[in-house]
Amino acid sequence: VQLVESGGGLVQPGGSLRLSCEASGFTFNHYAMSWYRQAPGEGPELVATITNIGGSTNYDDSVKGRFTISRDDDKNAAYLQMNMLKPEATAVYYCNAKGRLPAVYGMDYWGKGTPVTVSL
Repeated sequence: VQLVESGGGLVQPGGSLRLSCEASGFTFNHYAMSWYRQAPGEGPELVATITNIGGSTNYDDSVKGRFTISRDDDKNAAYLQMNMLKPEATAVYYCNAKGRLPAVYGMDYWGKGTPVTVSL
């Protein structure tokens, strides 16, 4: 099982980044996908989630209207489009997959993260 994040980097405040998460080794459409972030010295924070059936989304209040989570089950990939970035978005962003069908309920996979820095 692998989750590989990419797309992080340095961006100025107000800028945009698109994070990608490529999945392999499990049945992607049986899993809800989420993005978490962890800022230096802080605990992990759930940023956004997209379900495996119906593609319903949920966001932390701090990113609503600026971030968009999506998934492409044909490509086994999830994405996080981040617009109007603020310095407080600086963190390592992690992709997470949680099993949502009975056969895989309780399974929980993580990527290694991609760093995002929002600064002048």
